[in-house]
Amino acid sequence: MEITTEQRATDALRILSIDAIQRANSGHPGMPMGMADIANVLWGKFLMVDPEDPTWIDRDRFVLSNGHGSMLLYSLLHFSGFPITMDDIKSFRRFGSVTAGHPEHDPSLGIEMTTGPLGQGFATGIGMAIAEAHLRSQIGPDLIDHRIYGFVSDGDLMEGVSSEAASIAGHLRLGKITYLYDDNHITIDGSTDISFTENVAERFEAYGWHTIAVDGHDRAAIAVAIAEANEDPRPSLIRCRTHIGFGSPNKQDTSAVHGSPLGADEIALTRAAYGWDFAPFDIPEDVYRYYGDAMDRGRAARADWTARRDAVLAEDGARARRFAAYFDHATCHPGVPLHDPGSLVATRKLSGEVLQEVAAVHPELIGGSADLTPSNNSRIESSADFTATERSGRNVRFGIREHAMGAIVNGITLHGGTRGYGATFLVFSDYMRPAVRLGALMGTPSIWLWTHDSVFLGEDGPTHQPIEHLAALRAIPGLRVIRPADPTEVSVAWEIAVGDESGPTAIILTRQGLPVPADPPARELVGRGGYVRRPGTDAVVVATGSEVALAEAAAAILETEGRSIRVVSIPSVEIFLSQDERYLDEVLGTGLPVASIEAGVTVGWERFTGRDGLRVGIDHFGASAPADVIAEKFGFTPEAVAERIRAWLARP
Repeated sequence: MEITTEQRATDALRILSIDAIQRANSGHPGMPMGMADIANVLWGKFLMVDPEDPTWIDRDRFVLSNGHGSMLLYSLLHFSGFPITMDDIKSFRRFGSVTAGHPEHDPSLGIEMTTGPLGQGFATGIGMAIAEAHLRSQIGPDLIDHRIYGFVSDGDLMEGVSSEAASIAGHLRLGKITYLYDDNHITIDGSTDISFTENVAERFEAYGWHTIAVDGHDRAAIAVAIAEANEDPRPSLIRCRTHIGFGSPNKQDTSAVHGSPLGADEIALTRAAYGWDFAPFDIPEDVYRYYGDAMDRGRAARADWTARRDAVLAEDGARARRFAAYFDHATCHPGVPLHDPGSLVATRKLSGEVLQEVAAVHPELIGGSADLTPSNNSRIESSADFTATERSGRNVRFGIREHAMGAIVNGITLHGGTRGYGATFLVFSDYMRPAVRLGALMGTPSIWLWTHDSVFLGEDGPTHQPIEHLAALRAIPGLRVIRPADPTEVSVAWEIAVGDESGPTAIILTRQGLPVPADPPARELVGRGGYVRRPGTDAVVVATGSEVALAEAAAAILETEGRSIRVVSIPSVEIFLSQDERYLDEVLGTGLPVASIEAGVTVGWERFTGRDGLRVGIDHFGASAPADVIAEKFGFTPEAVAERIRAWLARP
């Protein structure tokens, strides 16, 4: 029987994927083989993208949540004319190659979002849909009107983050989402029956999703299902019954084909089963023409959009200004909140005040809290909520879904034109860590607001009192952690967060009031991550956040005894350590003994104190009691800290 071009283009996805995996001797061939029919239909008939302008803002977004099958995406991108070459394909999973095992994010190559941690892509796509809906409401459907497509797996749907994200997507009726579920009945351990027997369709229908079931190898049925999904006002999940390792005579429908190369003998048998007579990495020209012609759809749409945008912006000054506000971000230097010197003001309150000014300058800022809005002071007061019927709102009610919030905020930011932020208590950053880590890995400039930052939140007790969290967050490469101590430091923290788009920023905030200094620090010095707060020549005490005032009070006690203690505020360890050696020596001195004070674990502060320095911290869990009692019991009063420093300096 003659093989059609469409069939050859489908099999080419399978063959190129298994050949690259075999060459790398590493990878996951089962998913590309099983989902090739689905990929052919989506990319060949529906997806609106332009290889010549991969970051065109009104393109469809394609999320590969089952990112272990990344060779399928690389094959699609290569055939479609994106800047992934055959040499790149041959370098799959090699050091320095653009074709990594789990590529995560590189829109210049056409890689919107894939994930290693299953479920993250699913939830990130929900954030992209929120961004699309908001921008459409603000800029107009003639300039913003695209879809979010995704491939998802059994593993994605087992992970809790996808349940949280699906719930909020259904609640918000995000109808621009079409996810295709690779229902192949296989996981690494074997059949899904051993651990996953729920009715997925009924679960998603309960969330408010539209669901369809199709044969994942019937391309005509897949096309009908996608068209139906795209017309439904609800988010859609298309359950595609597939065969993992489709076409492999001995490994199809087995877990053996999930995460290991097929092997030379099985590849030979599979090529014969497909009727594929070409050598490895030798792809017939009609395959390239097939996918290239499919991309003409996106090229034409992008050209029409560009002409439409230029005409609209030239004719409508108000829309032109609104468009520029979202895509040409202004510089914001927020003022310092005004409070009486000596008064006690929580940094979470100061942050809420600064947020209002920042939001006025940055309309692209969208976010909210995981059901702690009044506690986090995270509401944009000038805006309504983002809801199923009000897409112009900028306040997202995430509900008690911290895990999904993290990924959704990343999706809002990755979409482009919008910037996401999320807020909760610092102790609950544990729920968000996979998304925060991925955001740092991708260089996604999401903003995290974490309040109630220490044992001094009091009576709620140890479960709510963060101890190890600051150290754990500082351990994430690429995440800026800022723990401000006063109004100026809070203002600069926000300036850094919205002004630096190279990666994510975490702003760590107190529940309890901190004293407003009579002599505010210079913004420029705060922006360097650390600076001298109080001069001294005998020893240096470095501190962050609520412990800066404590260090100053202890230094004042010791000054009455003739000791000169320098207090250094380090709102951001990462930014401070990135300064030149001359500045570090200027702030920390040379040869001076160094102590650290922070109401958390002392891990990490040895970078400043050395082996012989004093590290005042809390290397144990907290207690349920009023904040002042906790301070007394744990040695965080000025007198107790002064005594610790006194004894330390008195050592021979």
